[in-house]
Amino acid sequence: MLVLHYTGMQTGEAALERLRSEEAGVSSHYLVEEDGRIFRLVPEERRAWHAGVSFWRGERNVNHASIGIEIVNPGHEFGYRPFPEAQVAAVLELVADIRSRWTIEDRNIVGHSDVAPNRKIDPGELFPWKRLAEEGHGLWVEPAPAPGAALAEGEEGAGVFAFQAGLTRLGYDCPPSGRFDADTTTIVKAFQRHWRPERVDGIADGETRARLIALLRLAA
Repeated sequence: MLVLHYTGMQTGEAALERLRSEEAGVSSHYLVEEDGRIFRLVPEERRAWHAGVSFWRGERNVNHASIGIEIVNPGHEFGYRPFPEAQVAAVLELVADIRSRWTIEDRNIVGHSDVAPNRKIDPGELFPWKRLAEEGHGLWVEPAPAPGAALAEGEEGAGVFAFQAGLTRLGYDCPPSGRFDADTTTIVKAFQRHWRPERVDGIADGETRARLIALLRLAA
């Protein structure tokens, strides 16, 4: 797997210091600065502590099965902003380089918010997932919206069950119950941050459902 993060700290220097600190207890394989500089912090064949409590496609120890890339950005707490072109280009080059050495499926290129939606929202809705996919890394779809009423928290029924089952098939930890609860809302927001960034509201409207269906076909 390949997991992308933002640093969520006020400066890149502070993030680098924290990732190199033994006391902090966190680490990643790479850090990419806003000016495009790339720091290699942990050898790819070694485990880095970047994902924490996490889940994707049945893997409950994502640290054990992934390479982590921290991308310098102050994040939602300190002034979330678009990722500069030099930084995006460096990330694209780094991802391609990593995949030249490891077998990583497109459906396993995800964000921290995908593997830990109850705790994390990075790298967030401003990260250029579409561009990454256009360069051959990851999944992206833009289908026409599906018909039918939107599904939202508090609703129950077969439609909710099917939607939850789809999220689970894609990779999220969303066991289908048929009840659209708070956890489902959180996972829908994570899905939208990655695959429908124009609208992050936790509501499974027609376009959100259509994108999920199209992604499942693409990832099959």
